[in-house]
Amino acid sequence: MTDLPLPAPAAEFWEARYRDTDRVWSGRPNDLLVREASALTPGTALDLGCGEGADAVWLASRGWRVTGADISGTALERAAAHAAEAGVGERTAWERHELGPSFPAGSFDLVNAQYLQSPVAFDQRAVLSAAARAVADGGTLLLVMHAGWPSWQTEPPFDAVFPTLDGLLAELALPDGEWSVVTAETVRRPSVSPEGTEGFREDHVWRLRRA
Repeated sequence: MTDLPLPAPAAEFWEARYRDTDRVWSGRPNDLLVREASALTPGTALDLGCGEGADAVWLASRGWRVTGADISGTALERAAAHAAEAGVGERTAWERHELGPSFPAGSFDLVNAQYLQSPVAFDQRAVLSAAARAVADGGTLLLVMHAGWPSWQTEPPFDAVFPTLDGLLAELALPDGEWSVVTAETVRRPSVSPEGTEGFREDHVWRLRRA
């Protein structure tokens, strides 16, 4: 694993988030990754903000060779253990990056970034632009973002700016003729508050293919 040269506030926040609980995420791959990537031909993949590794392990189980990148060393240790338990350890590699100050080297047939949103400030635009540059010719960039707070969230816990479908594409400013948009869609899913209030949350999904 690649270590950050110095601790940073974002690294401290996420390391504490993982260290303070046995598991942060469900251990299952994100639904929109499964929907959008199931028909893709396996090759090399980069999973940005891989967390405890569920998406990377799912991709590896389908024949991809996956590099998972995250800011938290604890998350990466859990991801590596998950991959080993699933029998795909040899198809996965794990790198520690505070995306922006550092970024995985190389090009990939699939770059996956699911919910790369954070209560700790970071340069999301720069990171997503780097993600696009990391896509190999003929490869796929898959982005999924929350489109807003859940319907039951009456008082947002912190200030956040949520992307729009067209706004994110405009921010990326991808070269004309080099990319095609396969999917640009808002998906609504059920969401239940910690107190049991039923509602919904909307996510945006973009799947882009490089020529």
